[in-house]
Amino acid sequence: MLSELRVRDLGVIEDLTLELGPGMTALSGETGAGKTLVVEALELALGGRAVTGLVRAGADEAVVEARFVVPDASADDSGREVVLVRSIPASGRSRAWVDGRPAPVSALGEAGGALVDIHGQHDQQSLLAPSAQRAALDTFAGVDLEPLTAARRTLRMIDERLAGLGGNEHQRAREIDVLRHQVGEITDASIADPDEELDLAAEEERLADLSAHRDAAAAALGALEGGDGSGEGSALDLIGRAGHALGGRPPFVEWAERLRASSTELADVASDLRRVVETWEDDPDRLAEVQARRRRLADLRRKYGGTLAEVTAFGSEGAERLRDLEGADAAAAAIGAERATAERVLAAAEDSVRCARRKAAPRLAEAAGERLRDLAMPGARFEVEVDGPAGESVRFLLGANPGEPVQPLARVASGGELARAMLALRLVTLGGPSTMVFDEVDAGVGGAAALALGRALREVADGRQVVVVTHLAQVAAAADQQIAVHKTSRGGRTVTGAALLSADRRLVELSRMLSGHPDSATARAHAEELLASARLAAPSTTAEAGGG
Repeated sequence: MLSELRVRDLGVIEDLTLELGPGMTALSGETGAGKTLVVEALELALGGRAVTGLVRAGADEAVVEARFVVPDASADDSGREVVLVRSIPASGRSRAWVDGRPAPVSALGEAGGALVDIHGQHDQQSLLAPSAQRAALDTFAGVDLEPLTAARRTLRMIDERLAGLGGNEHQRAREIDVLRHQVGEITDASIADPDEELDLAAEEERLADLSAHRDAAAAALGALEGGDGSGEGSALDLIGRAGHALGGRPPFVEWAERLRASSTELADVASDLRRVVETWEDDPDRLAEVQARRRRLADLRRKYGGTLAEVTAFGSEGAERLRDLEGADAAAAAIGAERATAERVLAAAEDSVRCARRKAAPRLAEAAGERLRDLAMPGARFEVEVDGPAGESVRFLLGANPGEPVQPLARVASGGELARAMLALRLVTLGGPSTMVFDEVDAGVGGAAALALGRALREVADGRQVVVVTHLAQVAAAADQQIAVHKTSRGGRTVTGAALLSADRRLVELSRMLSGHPDSATARAHAEELLASARLAAPSTTAEAGGG
């Protein structure tokens, strides 16, 4: 239920607060007083499009706050509050808040769509959506969708199991061929060491410049052992002589020991270098083999992973998947049999729902048409189209006047005609949000049709909240409460205000609506008759709303 609507600096509204109750509330007032502007403010709070020029002259921004009370079993008896706020600056982008938290403007529509329907403006009517029309038909017909939902769920789960096996037989065959190639390629590479590439890189570097390496080893060996032609003696000889010079002298015992250790280490180095000089020979075949191996491993990493460890893991996983696929045919046959059964169950469920929807469609059309005739649309034709395997394609069509072709509701040009069509549908389907706002619903209506319209709105308000903007006293008299919207002048500027009317002031307002003369005794008697016939209990107090 919409419990409060506050509007600041929007057009002629400076600061207006409306407190609304359950049942039916009528908003009345002279033409141009700002009644429709109140509805437009609510649309903004529900994420509606903000056009330029909305902000009151001299103000930085317009702000609209809509406060709803939503039944909640986890909350206390007062229910749970939902607060939607929209700020429209004089320049720049608008902002939105949901329950005090900043949110995109689209979030207002998502939150408000389940809370309120606004009828009379094309962009805020849930029954224009095909899904909502299908739901309305199902509500009217009492269609049981559970068997269809269960059948679709079962088929979806079976398809997921088949997909897990690799799809159909042809898909599995293709995947098996690919996996066999991939796993075979990795297996044939015989990767035993994830660091093999490091060793191969070192070996390639050695083999690629082996002659120069061997010459360098020979030069170093000559320096260590002599024979390099310098005539200065070998390094080993020089270190030996240095150690001998220090031997037997206590102050130099430590240094002499270090020289002996160095001599031993250098002798080992010389031995290794001699082996290099004597055994390293050019091996172009081995070099080509190492280079080819490195290219092969790099190719595997490019295909299957950034490291050899990842390549090996890919091969293991592929081998496991390959085993599953090669044994999948038997499992696929069993699941395929399940799927055939599930398809038959789904077809039967779709047929049942389609038949129920098609059977109910003309009954809904007839019921809505009867309501439309009561709402001053005597020549209206209403039709319901049902198509699709389960009748899932549902369209509501309206021909508002005799001789006009029926067309989808979204293409109905007249706001009043569309609003009455929505009202008729709500009366026969009893669906939709708990708050409904009607604007322009009384366009072109008068006399007995106006009384029927008031009764219809009152009927909708039985169990939900209805707010109707109206020029008709017959409609306003059917409401549980009435709010008068009026314009005043303050400081040389026009200001829109509103007041919740007491019993006496309501009679005055109804008299004005009937005759244009609030003080007319005849109109007052007629107003009293309307209220009496509606069996309303008039509010006993007057609650002023902001701005007036």
